[in-house]
Amino acid sequence: MTKILIIYFSETGNTEKMAYSVAEGVREEGVEPQVKKVQEASVDDLLDVDGIIIGSPTYFGTMAAEVKSFLDKSVVQFKRLAGKVGGAFASSALLGGGNETTVLALLQALLIHGMIVEGTTEGGHYGPVALGAPDRRCSEECKQLGRRVARLAKKLSSESAG
Repeated sequence: MTKILIIYFSETGNTEKMAYSVAEGVREEGVEPQVKKVQEASVDDLLDVDGIIIGSPTYFGTMAAEVKSFLDKSVVQFKRLAGKVGGAFASSALLGGGNETTVLALLQALLIHGMIVEGTTEGGHYGPVALGAPDRRCSEECKQLGRRVARLAKKLSSESAG
């Protein structure tokens, strides 16, 4: 079965709510979501899944130190994540708080690992972003991200099996 790992850090619970909305979208595609706080995730977890979606609050225009530390440690899996599907999401306290730069920084790390990232022509082009607690729009964009990553991961895993 296709599996998607959703890793996140959340200080206030906003990013955590987003992670569970992403998982809902993954589940809607018949794919198994695995949701883990970054503090509970191991870089070995990255190997046993078909897709990886990472979420972080925005601190000083980029990802939280806990997420950055995890990604730095993921270098031991360099080249082993190539071809997996990736995605990212972020939250911040205010408009212009660096949400997009945070999502792009997360996506850069996934691209350096050789992962595949699909953009969207609707909503948050790089990935969902929330201002404070995720509202209805943001929650739907999170579900859409989960569905999009799950569909592409299923397609790629069926092509490689066939």
